[in-house]
Amino acid sequence: MITPTTIDHIVLRTDRYQALIDFYCQILGCSLERQLSAEFGLTQLRAGNALIDIVDVNGQLGQTGGPAPKPVGNNVDHFCLQIEKVEEEQLIAFLKENAVDCSEFKERYGAQGMGRSIYIKDCVGNQVELRFSK
Repeated sequence: MITPTTIDHIVLRTDRYQALIDFYCQILGCSLERQLSAEFGLTQLRAGNALIDIVDVNGQLGQTGGPAPKPVGNNVDHFCLQIEKVEEEQLIAFLKENAVDCSEFKERYGAQGMGRSIYIKDCVGNQVELRFSK
């Protein structure tokens, strides 16, 4: 009856609204898709064929979910973004130049089988896996 085909969007709640938007646009290459009023507190960023919604916990939308997530005890372990293949060393250098801690590249299993990926944390502590597209 239900047949998933891809991830449509994810929603990240934060008390560092603009910093998180800047991280996903400037570091991970997302683009601004749609931004609602500051009072409502929702910005939607384009990430390939999916969206990353950034919700301000101090905005109208964010207040319904309670306080901001903390760096530990979150209910989401990580999410994975497929990215275009680049030289691993270049990506690591770029992340370090931008003060983004990262793991080592490893072969991991995902929706498209085995592939090379790396883990990073965004500026509010969400763990993100960056995986090369096949």
